[in-house]
Amino acid sequence: MPFLDELFPLLVYTLVTLVIMGGLMVAARWLGARTTNPDKELPYESGVVPSGSARLAMPVPFYLIAIFFIVFDVESAFIFTWAVAWDRLGIAGLLHITFFIVALLLGLGWIWVKGGLEWGPSRERNATFPQSRR
Repeated sequence: MPFLDELFPLLVYTLVTLVIMGGLMVAARWLGARTTNPDKELPYESGVVPSGSARLAMPVPFYLIAIFFIVFDVESAFIFTWAVAWDRLGIAGLLHITFFIVALLLGLGWIWVKGGLEWGPSRERNATFPQSRR
């Protein structure tokens, strides 16, 4: 059966992965510490006694940078994959990657128009959101 011949390496890989994962979990359970005390349950903050809440609000630009990184990382992975096989994909592949890039550029343009790329201080935002509300 040619279908089984193609599927056999995947089945072996899955079986080996499950055996390794199970073995590591059993080893961690068997070799791990079985005692506990209140000090072990405390959060670790570089040897400093924890003070205050761990729930700190991160500034919005931090999240924007993280989202842009993910978007452009995924975009790069798709474009590099297309570039490796561009000669075999033909005109259909070119149309697909063109549509993909145009859709991303339209999204970037929309974010730009909405002000999502303006992270620094702005006179308009300071007028809209006074210091007391930040």
